[in-house]
Amino acid sequence: MRESNVVALGWRLLYSALFYLASPFLVLRLWLKGRTNPAYRRRWRERFGLQDYAEARKGGVWLHAVSVGETEAAAPLLNAMRAEYPGIPMLVTTTTPTGSARVTALFGDSVQHVYLPYDLPDAVQRFMEGYRPRLAVFMETEIWPNLFAGCAARNVPLVIVNARLSERSCKGYRRLAVLVSATLSAVHAIAAQTAEDAARFASLGVAAERLHVLGNLKFDRAPAPGLQEQGQALRRQLFGNRPVWIAASTHPGEEEQILAVQQKLLASHPDVLLILAPRHPERAVQVVGLLKNDGMRQVRRSDNQVCPADCPVYLLDSLGELNLFYTAADIAFVGGSLVPVGGHNVLEPAVLGLPVLFGPHMSNFADIAQRLLQAESAIQVQNGDQLQAQLERLWQNAPARQRLGARASEFVVKNQGALQRHMALLKRLLATLK
Repeated sequence: MRESNVVALGWRLLYSALFYLASPFLVLRLWLKGRTNPAYRRRWRERFGLQDYAEARKGGVWLHAVSVGETEAAAPLLNAMRAEYPGIPMLVTTTTPTGSARVTALFGDSVQHVYLPYDLPDAVQRFMEGYRPRLAVFMETEIWPNLFAGCAARNVPLVIVNARLSERSCKGYRRLAVLVSATLSAVHAIAAQTAEDAARFASLGVAAERLHVLGNLKFDRAPAPGLQEQGQALRRQLFGNRPVWIAASTHPGEEEQILAVQQKLLASHPDVLLILAPRHPERAVQVVGLLKNDGMRQVRRSDNQVCPADCPVYLLDSLGELNLFYTAADIAFVGGSLVPVGGHNVLEPAVLGLPVLFGPHMSNFADIAQRLLQAESAIQVQNGDQLQAQLERLWQNAPARQRLGARASEFVVKNQGALQRHMALLKRLLATLK
């Protein structure tokens, strides 16, 4: 064995030992998170690969998507795979309960679904033996030493699709260069979103012939048929003719700024309604506390009632309905961007023709945000005051609001095509396995 391989193996053994030591704390973390979302306390055996494999459909394509965003992005690819290979079982793993719920909502029992096992050698072995996948497809940025080594040991081709790697993450991985390089050596192909992403993977030791720049699958996520009509009907039912803006996927420290903006907007637009959609619906109780502190009435989606004309905030505390409520709004602000989270998917409201605004912290979607701005298809604000000013401007100028939304939709359509390129790559790989 080459010296570099010995060193890498040593690092992986140390990593595994530390992971085992952390296992009790991982279980405790699940229990604590279960206080606000009881789903974290369920199906914990899957996280250790201890589920019953008696009815597992073996020899399928395994796709891993961490949570809701990755699952949504993977949906067109998974649907295309199911259509192309109807006889091959599909296995989808997620990490979060919200991701799990989204898989169920999108695919029902047409795919197998479990939680991704923790990256522990024995958990990985049980999982791999239980499902025996023929191909592994990981979404975006997921690098797990033991899982990847488990694929290599069983000659399971592994592909990272829609791959992105920020400069910050890349710097972190370089600190563990030996372990990361050895882990990525198990990857057959990386389908990067941009040339910059590919260059960062190359800096971690990925050979050029394994790197492909195929674009972003999020552009190919088409709205569900009839979604616009459903959203408009819901708007008439719940909100009447009020002007509506939505603040989507918000985080702690951001909701306070959003609510301050809404209070100022009410001074000039007394009937304006804010749909507030926290990134994690289980935080609804915390957000209600903020609203009470500000003296602002709210109706929650879970209340299942019409929003009165004098109620300024509608709290979206449900899962899987964000796109529906985008279509019930006039303007969309995408959160995780007024605070240093890195932003969320701005393409979801853009494809629906909404004017899109976001804050300064967009590292997770830096390329898309920059291109949207260059195409004059979105507006970036630096703080709550600028957000309020832009909202005021858009309320007062309906033609400008409509032009911005139309350009956003056109931008998404012009950048589609990543799905076909990804499918071509996966079909070539699957053809070599027959």
